[in-house]
Amino acid sequence: MSSPLGVVVTDIRRGDPAVIARLAEHGVATVHEAQGRVGLVGPGIRPIQQGARIGGTAVTVLSWPGDNLMIHAAIEQCEPGDVLVVATTSGSTDGAFGDLFATALKARGVLGLVTETGVRDTADLREMVFPVWSNGVHSQGTVKATAGSVNVSVTVGGQLIRPGDVVVADDDGIVCVPREEAAVALEKSDARVAKEDADREAYGSGAELSLDRKGLRTTLEGLGVRYMSQEEYGR
Repeated sequence: MSSPLGVVVTDIRRGDPAVIARLAEHGVATVHEAQGRVGLVGPGIRPIQQGARIGGTAVTVLSWPGDNLMIHAAIEQCEPGDVLVVATTSGSTDGAFGDLFATALKARGVLGLVTETGVRDTADLREMVFPVWSNGVHSQGTVKATAGSVNVSVTVGGQLIRPGDVVVADDDGIVCVPREEAAVALEKSDARVAKEDADREAYGSGAELSLDRKGLRTTLEGLGVRYMSQEEYGR
């Protein structure tokens, strides 16, 4: 999917805040598994902090490498509960984002940043409690000279993210949930958590092994896995 350059879309659709908040509570791994192991942003986009977990609506930016002009333009389009998502037309680790941007975004109720670029002022960002997931830490500055776009479809870490989609991010990475599928993803996440709670209770009490609870002995048998004593194995 190609995205035009030189546009700022001002009226994106946002999902149900209550649904988004619940997805955030479940976290990246649970939501990813629940929606069929899709939506993950690649592992190259990593948190600069530990312990943060957010879920919000994607406001997207498509910038030229080494240029942060469109981030300035995007701030105006942000609302409380949003997550700013920044991609570039080609690879760039320049420090396109720092504490001044975070100050402006935090004032508008933005929950955090996911970016294919580098970031700087990382100690300040952590002190501000403004969570960031980035392609690296780099003090190299940027210019403000080239038109990009705001609120168009972008690809971050190999994952398509559309404006208005739900972005969940924590220590395990980032997952995207299409806005129109958020309610179903939440139902499936709730069901997965309930199942895992039951598994955890069974394993913690010693009542069952995962081999039996998940029916994996039959799988092992079908694959030809044999049980034998050490004496038998040594022959």
